[in-house]
Amino acid sequence: MTPINSNEAEKEGVLAAAKLMAVSARTAPKTRGLDSIKTLILQEPEELENLAAAMEEVYREDRERLAFFKRNADDVRQSSAVLLIGVTGEPKRMESPLDCGACGMDCAGLLKAKKKERGTARGPMCHMQSIDLGIALSSAAKAASDFGVDNRMMYSIGAAARRMKLMAVDLAIGIPLSATGKNPYFTGR
Repeated sequence: MTPINSNEAEKEGVLAAAKLMAVSARTAPKTRGLDSIKTLILQEPEELENLAAAMEEVYREDRERLAFFKRNADDVRQSSAVLLIGVTGEPKRMESPLDCGACGMDCAGLLKAKKKERGTARGPMCHMQSIDLGIALSSAAKAASDFGVDNRMMYSIGAAARRMKLMAVDLAIGIPLSATGKNPYFTGR
């Protein structure tokens, strides 16, 4: 058997955890029993650097208000991988609409509404879809925790990934992943 050094073992372990996190996001409960969750794993150094650079571009648009994009870009650079989880925003089961009104209209109105692309997100979107995203994110983060992989949910990562058109979703959140002696995502900055 070929020895595996700690760096290689940790990198492979983080990737394995990212894959299982994607599985956990997929199998997480969904409102109305319909799934529109999408996942994507970035792990190559150039992919992570491109994502971090895109986050810094967003930061430069409003340095004071979006300072966390710059901080989080630095976090991405320290990561072994990033799991992106996104969702589309259409209402579910139009043959039997829920019409909950959380989006400010009924399901037919939401379906007809002109979507506004903000770069970081596109809306309006069905609140049931955002609930699904939250459940999927929580399931994925729980899986990371079960495997001892440091992680943190970051809107900034998903926003930059959408601008890069990495995923065809209306809203995305990124989860950077690391296996080091200290969690790099909670530094008190």
